[in-house]
Parts: sequence; C-alpha cells; structure tokens
Amino acid sequence: MRLIGGYNIPLEGKPEHGISVMPESDVLYLPLRSRRFTFDELSVKEGQRVNGGDILAKDTDNYGVPLLAPRAGRVRLKARDGHIVLEEVALLEERADMAEEKMEHIEQEMGAAGINRYKLLTLGAWQFFYDAYSGRLPDPLGTPQAIIVSTVSLEPFVVRGDVQLHKRLLNFTRGLEQLQSLLEYQPIYLVMPDIKSNLANLVRDQIRGYAWVKMLEIPLTYPYDDFGILARRLGLKRNKGPVWAVRTEGVLAADRALTMTKPCTVRIISIGGTGVQGPTHIKAVPGYPLEAIRYKYVLEPAARLINGGALTGEAVRDDTLGLDAECRGLTVIPELQEREFLGFARPGWDRSCYVPCYLSSLRKPFRERFTSGLRGEARPCVSCGYCDEVCPAGIMPSLIHKYLYRDLTEEADQARVDLCVECGLCSYVCPSKIDLRKQLIDAKDLIAKEKEEMRQEQLRQEEARKQEEARRQSEEKSE
Repeated sequence: MRLIGGYNIPLEGKPEHGISVMPESDVLYLPLRSRRFTFDELSVKEGQRVNGGDILAKDTDNYGVPLLAPRAGRVRLKARDGHIVLEEVALLEERADMAEEKMEHIEQEMGAAGINRYKLLTLGAWQFFYDAYSGRLPDPLGTPQAIIVSTVSLEPFVVRGDVQLHKRLLNFTRGLEQLQSLLEYQPIYLVMPDIKSNLANLVRDQIRGYAWVKMLEIPLTYPYDDFGILARRLGLKRNKGPVWAVRTEGVLAADRALTMTKPCTVRIISIGGTGVQGPTHIKAVPGYPLEAIRYKYVLEPAARLINGGALTGEAVRDDTLGLDAECRGLTVIPELQEREFLGFARPGWDRSCYVPCYLSSLRKPFRERFTSGLRGEARPCVSCGYCDEVCPAGIMPSLIHKYLYRDLTEEADQARVDLCVECGLCSYVCPSKIDLRKQLIDAKDLIAKEKEEMRQEQLRQEEARKQEEARRQSEEKSE
C-alpha cells in the first residue's frame, strides 16, 4: 500500500526540544479512567501505606493491566471521586510488586519468555503497547505476526520520539533486544523519518547490525505514523493475527522493566498550544496535579485543556485532577469568550487554510494561532471533496457522511468506514466545519455493535436448532 493523503497542519505552540523536570508534589491524584483503561478492581485499602511501584488497581477488562503507585504515600480512596489520591508523597526507592509464586508457575508453564511478558504487564510497560488495527491493548500472552516500533510522532502537540531518545539511545537499543526476546521468527519493523540528522543517523548506525530489525522510512507528513496505516503499508493482514505496535516510550519502558526490573512510573509529556507560556516537554508522574501544571505553563485566564494532540485529543473534564496513566501530551488553547465581529467577512490574512482561498495564501508559510473557535460553525456539506483528498486511509468521508445523514449504515459499512484511522484531518480541512471524525467513529462503533448482535443472534438460533434436533432424535428413539 502506498502512502496517500495526509496533511501537515501549521499551528503555533510547538513544544521545544528540551525537557523540564516538574518539582515533586505532596499529593498525587491518579484518575481511575483513561482513554483505553478503566481501573475497576482496587488492590489497596483506605489509609494504606504504599511504595513506588505497588499496584493500586487493575483493569479487569484489559488483562489486569495495573495502575501503579508512582511514589510512596498514603492511599485515600474517598477523597476525590474517580481518583486514587496519594497523600504524604515521598520519593523513595521503587520496588517491583510481583508475586514470586506466580512467577514460578509462569516459568514452569511458559519459560523465560513468559516471565518477561509477566514483567512487562506487572511493571507497567505493557500499557504502552497497542494492537495496530484496533488501537486496543493486545493480549500479552498472544503471538503477534510482527511488531511495529515507531520513533515518529507527527500530530501536534504530542511528545516526539526524538525528544524521548535524547541521551537514551542505549536504553532504546536494549529495549529492542528485549522485544526481540519475546518473539520467535516474527520481524520487528522500525519506523524512522526519511531525514538526515545526527540523531537519525546514530539510530540507523546502531540498528544496522540487527538483522531481525527491518527499517521503514516515512515522510514527515501527518498521519503517516499511524499504526493502522503502517500495518497496511507493510502488507500485514488483519486476519493473519495481531500486530503489536509500540512507540519510543514503550521501547524504553520495556528496557526498564526487563533489563532493570523496575516499574515504569515516570512519563515525558508535551505541553503545547497557543495557550502555553513557553511550550516544552516535561517529566512528571501519573497523578501529577493538573492545577500545578496550569499555574506554571498556562498563560490564558480562559483556556481549554486537551488530553492529547490538537486533532485527536479529548477535552479534560473539570473533575479530572491529575495526569492519567496514558497521557502523552497536553494541548492548551485559548477559549474564545466572544464571537468575532463580522468574522465571516475577514479576508483571512492571519488564517491558514487547506484550500488557497484566503488572503493568507499570498503569504509565506506561517503557523496559525490555535483557538477553540478555529473550526467555526457547522454548515451543510458542499461536496468539495477536500476530506477525500487528505484521507490517508483511502476512503471517502464525504460519501460516508451522506450515507450516515440518511441512516444508511449498511452502505457506510460497504464504503469501508472501518478503515478510518481517526486522524481528524477530514474535520480540519472541511470548509463546512462538519465533525466528520466523530461521525465516522460513532458509525464504526454502531456497525460493530450491530454485527455483534447479529452474531449473537446466529449463535442463539444455532443453539436452538441443535436443541430441537436433539429433542427430535430423543423422541424418535423413545418411539
């Protein structure tokens, strides 16, 4: 599959290359929910003292992936709804919270590879892994057909791979070796930008001796780093088995868990957007108070905080008090309090646009100021086809939108809405400001639900048929 579509969005607020270390906090607020995980099984009690690395809770729907205590402290379960609060926080030596009897059992059943997978899960490294096609957490005991490792992060303003790799190239290569130890003959594909830089050349030189690593270089065009697109580009079929996908931070976490047997409790995240004073990267732990981050970096009195990038991130809820376990970046945009006077008549000298229809097309390339009013107000589709041009999945969002508008979900399914990678480019370039991304995500969920209901109904009918057949045979024998 060739790379198609894509578009780099010029926005102000790009984080600098450096990393700032946040001061230790006396209190941590660990959300029990993140984008993929719901930590619904508590492993601690009210008032319990814990050490860094201890398991606070588990997600029972995701192979028991744990929420780890990032620091030592005292547990408060009822202090804040939806959070585990750590008070009296202290930076002490972390420990690996692993059951020896379980490790012995796993070693007898699966050997050293099983022990390594158990460590990845228990020490918090497995949460950095994705299924390339679904985005969900893969089965840690499963066998992938390949692993995709991406050093590229192209969405504004999530943490970049080169920032993660800075001064940690040795850890990265060790992490690759640890990943290879989990496999038999499956390949590891290392995704690199097709650029020449000192860091990129160092990585290439370091990897050159690894025959089991296959290099894939991609242009720096959003969203060519998407795992689903990369899997199709590499010819990895969905029906041939799972494809594990992991970014730079995941490889570094694998090195920490398997080489040093230490829990993965520290994150490097980006702080970007036009509402930030000095966009940068910070080193912090899950649960770090958002209010402290706002106080230090947010300069706008009214600003919207987004968990994730500018295109696919989700607005942070008002009742969320700390960084969640999956946060890779915070995007801060000014919240417009008033509508622009005669905004529709402005010639657009300071506005960037996918289509060269504004006066800004006469300017040299520039980065646009990103605000909560950037997308404007929705209008009916004008069938311009711009969303089809930028779609990296090769589907037609405009056609699917028309099907969905008429409640033709079967036709939307036939138009392969399932291939949508949820990059958000269709929504960004749409001159009618239709939230196509949300429409396509909702449609995928609805179609998947309908198919599952049909499958369950078929299973019920088959079971009823078997029971009827068994009853008839029993009556024939009795006669």
